[in-house]
Amino acid sequence: MTNGLLEDLKWRGLLYQQTDEEGLEKVLNEEKISLYCGVDPTADSMHIGHIVPLLTLRRFALHGHRPILLVGGATGMIGDPSFRADERQLLTEEQVEQNVSGLRKQFERLFDFNGESGAVLVNNNDWVGKMSAIDFLRDYGKLLSVNYMLAKENVSSRLETGISFTEFSYMLIQGLDFNHLYNNFGCRVQIGGSDQWGNITTGLEIIRKTHEEETKAFGITIPLVTKADGTKFGKTAGGSVWLDATKTSPYEFYQFWINTADADVIKYLKIFTFLDRETIEALEVSVQEEPHLRKAQLALAEEMMRLIHGEEALEQAIRISKALFSGDLKALTVGEMKDAFKDVPTSEMEKVDKNIVDFIVEAGISSSKRQAREDVTNGAISLNGERVTDLAYEVTAADRLDDAFTIVRRGKKNYKMVKFI
Repeated sequence: MTNGLLEDLKWRGLLYQQTDEEGLEKVLNEEKISLYCGVDPTADSMHIGHIVPLLTLRRFALHGHRPILLVGGATGMIGDPSFRADERQLLTEEQVEQNVSGLRKQFERLFDFNGESGAVLVNNNDWVGKMSAIDFLRDYGKLLSVNYMLAKENVSSRLETGISFTEFSYMLIQGLDFNHLYNNFGCRVQIGGSDQWGNITTGLEIIRKTHEEETKAFGITIPLVTKADGTKFGKTAGGSVWLDATKTSPYEFYQFWINTADADVIKYLKIFTFLDRETIEALEVSVQEEPHLRKAQLALAEEMMRLIHGEEALEQAIRISKALFSGDLKALTVGEMKDAFKDVPTSEMEKVDKNIVDFIVEAGISSSKRQAREDVTNGAISLNGERVTDLAYEVTAADRLDDAFTIVRRGKKNYKMVKFI
């Protein structure tokens, strides 16, 4: 019997590699299982590329399986060598603990950790941190040959540039994590990104070698998400798109998804949202027949905002977008303006009252005083959403938001932030 969950994962393009497809399908048809995904605390927030395996784990949870979220308090101190060109910068214990705290809050937005059937959150430092070097080498170091470890692509890719023993041992520690969860939580499956295949199969090898009975554990990897043109997903001109609202504001987060290309939007709806197949296929028709309406992009942005930031943040992002489109900035709070205009061109000016003509020329809004007078007279200039048509208008402290900045608009779409020093 075909398993509906696995069929859905295939349709969404979420299955890259499986260690035993038939065996896993049989188990999923017969019982509810526990499965895990690990995240190392290399930062205090995940970015959107990190969450694909976690969202896949959540899909299992929605089918009644128990998700285990592992935060790598121990492995985060080591560093995963997977396909990196160089060694990771080692973090202090304090940095790792701070990062673990930040990640835990983000896990709690994606999973329910309450009740017996809820998700489980574990930290591998709770068992790895208690293990002595001698115990680690005797109990686990003897299980795998160096040849076996060197053959793993995530290690072999580093042999030319060099790899420390610290990072070389990473796969062994992740492997013992899987073994620990198999023994103590009945965990049968590990899910990870495509770069985790070597680590996942090492875990399965350790489970096989430490159990006399037949083991039934499995590994799944998720493909790397890319854009239609082959470039890296999840980057903007400002850098990575983070889940933490202080790193990437909810408005910026919303705009990232709204600006998804037509060629990518259906793929992302399948990967990132929990919309059903019928809904996504209807949106695919809309992309083909009425792309100007951008229904698919709106659905994608709304679903991701609800999932990561909640309904209130979504309503705020929509309000900012409408205000910018209409030019009615008076509808926005000062904080919303800061978010909305974070990436617009800026200029600096002293806190001195100035005539509107001098002000917009000095700010670089208009190219000359003659042009500035025309712009003001024609109604093309607005300060903080208020149109200025009087050539005698004086720009004063009343026009400075938070006594720090003024938003100037010329025409319909040309915005500039003037910061006061």
